Amino acid sequence: MATMKAVLFYAPGDIRFEELPRPTAGRGEVVVQVKAALTCGTDLKTYKRGHPVMIQKAPTVFGHELAGVIAELGPGVEGFSVGQRVVAANSAPCNHCFYCRKGRHSLCENLEFLNGSYAEFITIPARIVKQNLLPIPDGVTFRQAALVEPLACIVHGIERSKIQLGDTVCIIGQGPIGLMFTRLAKLKGARVIAVDRVPFRLEKALQFGADEIVAASAVPDTVEAVLSLTPEWRGVDVAIEAVGLPETWEQAVAMTRPGGLVNLFGGCKAGSHIKVDTRRLHYDELEIIGVFHHTPRYIRTALSLISSGQINAGALITHEMPLERLEEALQLVASGEALKVAIVP
Repeated sequence: MATMKAVLFYAPGDIRFEELPRPTAGRGEVVVQVKAALTCGTDLKTYKRGHPVMIQKAPTVFGHELAGVIAELGPGVEGFSVGQRVVAANSAPCNHCFYCRKGRHSLCENLEFLNGSYAEFITIPARIVKQNLLPIPDGVTFRQAALVEPLACIVHGIERSKIQLGDTVCIIGQGPIGLMFTRLAKLKGARVIAVDRVPFRLEKALQFGADEIVAASAVPDTVEAVLSLTPEWRGVDVAIEAVGLPETWEQAVAMTRPGGLVNLFGGCKAGSHIKVDTRRLHYDELEIIGVFHHTPRYIRTALSLISSGQINAGALITHEMPLERLEEALQLVASGEALKVAIVP
């Protein structure tokens, strides 16, 4: 029996580099040889505390941002060939549930998820093959292509944020997600204020187009610092929270002008709560939204942004490590020393 190397999640803080049987392709499925798998904040959370959706039983292989080469085609697969360079999204909607019929595919009640990119090979489920497995264009590296899934989530977030030409937009958090928001907001013609606590990330924000930066660790009041950068201290037109903490959610609301929009993009721990001044919400006509995940349309838009060079995917990948050093890579991300690490089996 053919085998492969992989990293398995056993329990929070317990991941192990092991040898497993190599997967095979069933009807409609494709086996991909992983050439690059990226670290992600979700994978870091999984490593630290598990994940109720992505990890339903242990031990299991995890990771979900990947690109590679087709190693095997299952019966009934058309339009692909062995040896072809491809990138796979980490999910696909059912297209039949209540939310899919409403056109809200990111809210699909039956989303099929893909997990297991921290391995030499991975089987892509038939539904994802049909909807979200894409050929990698010439000139795009595996590392760049693997960024498609998180970028697709940002494309979704930007579209829902209704940014207009000339708007002042504040993006709280300048990790990989915040940096992608910064770049796409600039492409929309916005003036961008970037907020973070880490100098390294703020330097990256300037490279991605931020017009102003606020070092949250160096000012007495982050909201006041942002307001001082807006016309007549009125507040920003759009605030996007890309951290996932209740306190920064509240900051995003506080810094937004009357009639503005607040995009609470960063996911907080389940059971978290925030306080919102009802007077501001009502009389200032604030629009507060949440945005989750991606859709097949956003996956294709993300790949186009990368292949056209409008997003510098390589600038987000600060390190490269072999599969057996995954735990070290996750710890680098946790410490803030790395943005994304390319894991190359």
